[in-house]
Amino acid sequence: MPLALLALAIGAFGIGTTEFVPMGLLPQIAGDYGVSIPSAGLLVTGYALGVVAGAPLMTALGTKVGRKTMLMLLMGLFVLGNLISALAPSFEVMLAGRIVTALAHGAFFGIGSVVAAELVAPEKKAGAIAGMFTGLTVANVVGVPLGTLVGQAVGWRVTFGVVAALGVAGLVGIAKLVPPLPRPEGAHLRRELAAFGNTQVVLAMAMTVLGFGGVFAAITYIAPMMTHVAGYSTGAVTWLLVLFGLGMFLGNLIGGRYADRRLMPMLYTALGGLAVVLLVFTATAHNKILAAITILLIGALGFATVPPLQKRVLDQAHGAPTLASAVNIGAFNLGNAISAWLGGVVISAGLGYTAPNWVGALLAGSALVLALWSAALERRGDSRVPAFHTNAGTRPSPATPVS
Repeated sequence: MPLALLALAIGAFGIGTTEFVPMGLLPQIAGDYGVSIPSAGLLVTGYALGVVAGAPLMTALGTKVGRKTMLMLLMGLFVLGNLISALAPSFEVMLAGRIVTALAHGAFFGIGSVVAAELVAPEKKAGAIAGMFTGLTVANVVGVPLGTLVGQAVGWRVTFGVVAALGVAGLVGIAKLVPPLPRPEGAHLRRELAAFGNTQVVLAMAMTVLGFGGVFAAITYIAPMMTHVAGYSTGAVTWLLVLFGLGMFLGNLIGGRYADRRLMPMLYTALGGLAVVLLVFTATAHNKILAAITILLIGALGFATVPPLQKRVLDQAHGAPTLASAVNIGAFNLGNAISAWLGGVVISAGLGYTAPNWVGALLAGSALVLALWSAALERRGDSRVPAFHTNAGTRPSPATPVS
């Protein structure tokens, strides 16, 4: 693995930690600011929406500079946002810090995916993307649990200070290890936007929203589900999240390996398996051992979709992948926000803490339908990008089928 991928993975580790660690610290944060836990939950929802907004915005601004430079600027923004969160005198300032941090998230993973793919041979692109996302999955195994423990022991502000330090390490790593990457020749915002005229790009993003949304419909409410339904103690939830993170780590490796060989079959398997496992979770949630196994499988199947979906967007964007790649990262978080809201709706309707699992199963099943539709369109050759011209007079090549 090129050392540059290690630098990207370090940045991904910091981002993954700051994204998920508030879930384990919401009671402490809510207590310090004197707000309700549902109100404190805005720190999670607001972050997700900040990623959705920041991905296209920051990437569009980044078309004017080299990719390495933009990655360094994004890590600097990440550090600033976490410092604001750590020092915030009020809940409103804390929320603002979370949004500032989120602005860097989508563009970092989007541009990082493009950079990772350029560092290796064409037949190893998905594996390289998975290598960068390993940092995100390891964050869920190590960073989030440790951050939660530190926050509970010495204060949540210390946790965000440590995460800011991780951002500094990622910034230094990118500066030292990522090779100079000048602005791509012919790069232009209009050219990047034109990639969204490709039906396959739009379908891949819709699969991202629905598929990963299926994961977070259930996982967002894992704490009350496991304590009230499975009978776990509150302290055990941290270790269940470690198990979920381990599943993400394994799924990411498997997805990256097989997406380079058989991309669409990998998606069919992961999305179909995810829908079934979420459906079964409504029953296994009542048994401690079966619930733990199911949580591991949800993490594995959910994250096995990430490398193939990200690679499919890169392949189908036809020479203008940066904005599409970043927006697809935003799509993951849009799925998180929508599914978390839908999960809350069914719980509020009195359907119980396992009801979000049904929502997740429906979302994942819908993503599978879109994957089958996408493949059918591709077989008929209906995925071409409409003709357009940039200022440089360039034009994308016809769609290339992805196996």
